[in-house]
Amino acid sequence: MFKNALGRFRFMGILEGSSLLILLFIAMPLKYWFDMSNAVTIVGTLHGYIFLAYIVAILYAMIAVKWPFRFTIGAVLSAFIPFGNFILDSRLKVFENPSGEPL
Repeated sequence: MFKNALGRFRFMGILEGSSLLILLFIAMPLKYWFDMSNAVTIVGTLHGYIFLAYIVAILYAMIAVKWPFRFTIGAVLSAFIPFGNFILDSRLKVFENPSGEPL
């Protein structure tokens, strides 16, 4: 999975999508239902750093894979939609051979 730019991007997308879901469905309820505001502070900070790394991975993949600009915009927008990165990842599997190398 880490052998090429597309694999690294897919990994960062899964990591970023997971951190968003943890923030929305675990940390936010802990804050508002159980008055544990530190959960959002910690998870939100981690999510922010992971999001920045995801943006760097998008830029790297855009240059290495030579994506069209509209695909780059779609990758950025998918980060703001819960489960968006997982849907994008399922569509990116089409670009790889069974051996894991990009087409």
